[in-house]
Amino acid sequence: MTARIAFQGELGAYGHQACADTRPRHEPLPCSTFDETMEAVRRGDAELAMVAVENSTYGRVADVHSLLPKSGLHIVDEAFVRVHVNLLGIPGGRLDQVQEAHGHPVILPQVAGFLRQHNIKGVVSSDNARAAREVREANDPARAALASELAASIYGLDVLARHIEDHDNNTTRFLIMARDPDFRRRGDHAMMTAFVFRVRNIPAALYKAMGGFATNGVNMTKLESYMVGGQFTATQFYSEIEGHPDDRNVQLALEELDYFTDHVKLLGVYPSSPRRHERG
Repeated sequence: MTARIAFQGELGAYGHQACADTRPRHEPLPCSTFDETMEAVRRGDAELAMVAVENSTYGRVADVHSLLPKSGLHIVDEAFVRVHVNLLGIPGGRLDQVQEAHGHPVILPQVAGFLRQHNIKGVVSSDNARAAREVREANDPARAALASELAASIYGLDVLARHIEDHDNNTTRFLIMARDPDFRRRGDHAMMTAFVFRVRNIPAALYKAMGGFATNGVNMTKLESYMVGGQFTATQFYSEIEGHPDDRNVQLALEELDYFTDHVKLLGVYPSSPRRHERG
């Protein structure tokens, strides 16, 4: 039986592209939401989940970081996928006929310059691949979709304009999640450790909690905050560091973190992607 990997969106979505690029032997399983994507793994319908967390142009994918601690899953890998945005229209359609371009709220800001240049109105869709499917069903040359070439091939659309993203390094980072953690050292680069924490209600608690990483030479690559339960006083932090929990300097840093926090939860240990180490 072929292993499956769940992703948010319909077939042809950028999550599908990420699955095809990084886990080509897994059968892709489309899901409506990120929560359903994770639930598919919890239920055993899929072995892995491909979850988008941030884009180099748009920034953080909303709500995902608040879902990670509650998912019951573990981060086992990461993937950086170059996102090429294309304007897809009905067969035989022309660029000068397009009045509306439909795409996910994350994709629209990535092509804002192109849309302005061609006087095309951006229209929000719940999913880029769904936008492509609906453009094909509407069969209207005035409507187009912002999606991948994979979506064009799946839904029988023409590529009216190729690689229209405003920035030539437009990249989305995905986390690959599984039911069981994998603490093995693997890959050709550093290991990464991801966790969430809440600081104690004492003066300068965050500053003091972060001190252990600096004094022990642990590189923190990400620190993001978000509210918990809609309470302004309950702030949770999501963090990623270079290193493995068995590394002595990481152990010391986490021990100091624990002293100044009332909650720490390890979310995953995974190899650093080679894309982290590229320049330019």
